Amino acid sequence: MSADTKIAELLTELHQLIKQTQEERSRSEHNLLNIQKTHERMQTENKTSPYYRTKLRGLYTTARADAEAECSILRHALDKIAEIKSLLEERRIAAKMAGVNSDNDPPRKTMRRGVLMTLLQQSAMTLPLWIGKPGDSPPPLCGAMPANSDYVAKQGDKVAARVKAVDGDEQWILAEVVSYSHSTNKRHTLSRRRIIPLPQWKANPETDPEALFSKDQLVLALYPQTTCFYRALIHTHPHRPQDDYSVLFEDTSYADGYSPPLNVAQRYVVACKENKKK
Repeated sequence: MSADTKIAELLTELHQLIKQTQEERSRSEHNLLNIQKTHERMQTENKTSPYYRTKLRGLYTTARADAEAECSILRHALDKIAEIKSLLEERRIAAKMAGVNSDNDPPRKTMRRGVLMTLLQQSAMTLPLWIGKPGDSPPPLCGAMPANSDYVAKQGDKVAARVKAVDGDEQWILAEVVSYSHSTNKRHTLSRRRIIPLPQWKANPETDPEALFSKDQLVLALYPQTTCFYRALIHTHPHRPQDDYSVLFEDTSYADGYSPPLNVAQRYVVACKENKKK
């Protein structure tokens, strides 16, 4: 089965799941309305009789079951979205590698800066939010959670990579892992020690605050409107899932050695292994 056919099938299944979610929600609204009316009658009568306690117990049991059923459908839908994104990424990598390995095609044009910055913003915005079940711990590469010690970056993974610049100094840059053995000025062969994988999920500050970097923690953060990571201190962490970090970049042009607070998305903030300030 081709990737296009599989994606089309998954989109159809996703559409059905969305319809099921709406049907489940509409069904549960009737029960929630009954709960509200029951509470209003109790307030009017100014008493909590055994009848109302029994009725509310049954209504809340049904509401919980409805919520769990809707949650199950939504998780199934999220799995379908993840499958679709994975297939699209595989197709993108295959097309990219076909272009890289072709000797007959003319050299590709360099992507315009504005286009690249837009793509980076989109990547940050569409990074999936980790939604675990009650009692689940955030997995590796969720927010500030580090990768497992045996983790090996896969083809297509976005990473912070430590490379030598033109002037010979080393710097951390945003990179993508590829299978490419020929040496050019835009391809680097690096050891695992010089690679830091980027988060694969956003952490929810409301449910998984332990998966966020803490205030004043030293990190590497992507400087706005660039593709380079620099050392920074966490100024404030996100308070909502869609929020960014506020960071203070090391900058000797300021009296205290740090820049004013700048916002950086969770996608582009990783742990810094060097503790000593330069």
